[in-house]
Amino acid sequence: MSDSQMTVDEVISASWIWGTLILGVLFIVIFNIMGITAQRSGVAVTSVATKMSVVIPVVFGIFVYQESASIFKIIGIVLALLAVYLSSVKSKEGFKWRNILYPILLFLGSGIIDTSLKYLETNFVPLNQIEVFSTLIFGFAGLFGSLYILLKSDVKIQWKSVVGGIALGIPNYYSIVFILNALATEGLESSTVFTVNNVSVVMFSTILGLIIFKERLLPKNWIGIGLAILSIILVIYT
Repeated sequence: MSDSQMTVDEVISASWIWGTLILGVLFIVIFNIMGITAQRSGVAVTSVATKMSVVIPVVFGIFVYQESASIFKIIGIVLALLAVYLSSVKSKEGFKWRNILYPILLFLGSGIIDTSLKYLETNFVPLNQIEVFSTLIFGFAGLFGSLYILLKSDVKIQWKSVVGGIALGIPNYYSIVFILNALATEGLESSTVFTVNNVSVVMFSTILGLIIFKERLLPKNWIGIGLAILSIILVIYT
């Protein structure tokens, strides 16, 4: 049962309502940029650009909210970035520099989304409104996504795409709720939350690819997993 109990008037007058609108638009824009990046540069580059964007909210938390920045924590963050790269690269294909624009936009956009979530959670969203806040973000994202599809005459809607969207949307929604609750937890800094979250996603997706899809990991992928575990230990316990 949700603890978020708000009337329509309360939602409309909430101080964070414009933030959900902007984030909803950003979600759709970055989702499309992610697709273009995957098509032009490959899934590995897309994963690296998305997860290495963690550096933006981490730096924001350290400088704006004066979060701790011990030498071991900084080493852990640097190792996390290296772990993301090493764990994500699954082939020896070279990077095509002509496609650099979209990975950069993806890096910046993903970082801005995470940073905005932290800013809104800290300054505007009470703990008992997190679920409504998250729902509005996805609601606006769905609205703008639908408008985008309607405006593109060449897009054909298939039922399997709708089912796939719902299947992806549910865990994505709860991931936002859990992240916001983690950010609101006393004693947990945003630099720790975002670093552990991003590195864990890459690490576990790599392991699942190995177990379920029988992917063959390169030596650098194994090194990346090892660095991911070490970086999490350093960030959490220092």
